[in-house]
Amino acid sequence: MSIPYIDIHTHNPRPEIWSPTMAGIHPWHSDKGLPLPNLGECDIIGETGLDFASNVSRDAQMQMFRAHLREAERLNKPVVLHVVRSFEEVMRELTRHSLSGVLFHGFIGSVEQAKRCYKAGYYLSFGRRSLSSPRTREVIAGAPHNLLFCETDNDLTMPIEQVYERIASLRDTSVEELAAQIYTNYKNFLQHNG
Repeated sequence: MSIPYIDIHTHNPRPEIWSPTMAGIHPWHSDKGLPLPNLGECDIIGETGLDFASNVSRDAQMQMFRAHLREAERLNKPVVLHVVRSFEEVMRELTRHSLSGVLFHGFIGSVEQAKRCYKAGYYLSFGRRSLSSPRTREVIAGAPHNLLFCETDNDLTMPIEQVYERIASLRDTSVEELAAQIYTNYKNFLQHNG
């Protein structure tokens, strides 16, 4: 079997690309009084997190974020994070929970922030927006191979195959080697055995 492409976070799944199922309430909707969906039937809880650039109350976002983290801990499921202008607050909340896996999706932070994530064992995922940021291209080039993912998020302008090509080029590796490593990361992140 050839190694599949994995799109760790997408709003536009394709049948030939592996993508995990996710459930949760996005920070942008955390003030709408929505109940948490059935999180026991998804692979990953999320997106969750904090977006301090949005108009949604920070208190409502924090309450929902904490509810997601409690459920992730209880169900032993990883989380996918949406983090905008809230890195310190998110990192502080994460230390209060024992989580099976943490992934910062669409990472566009600094090298220093990335190093803090790596030290904690957190995964970073990169897509088109990440590739357009000079500081994040530096993060991609130096990311530990075992904590790396690729994604398309909600972007239809750059398919996952092209994301892999661009990231492989930045890391001076082949698409095949990158795909093999991400496949291993995927199994580890979801705690699959096969």
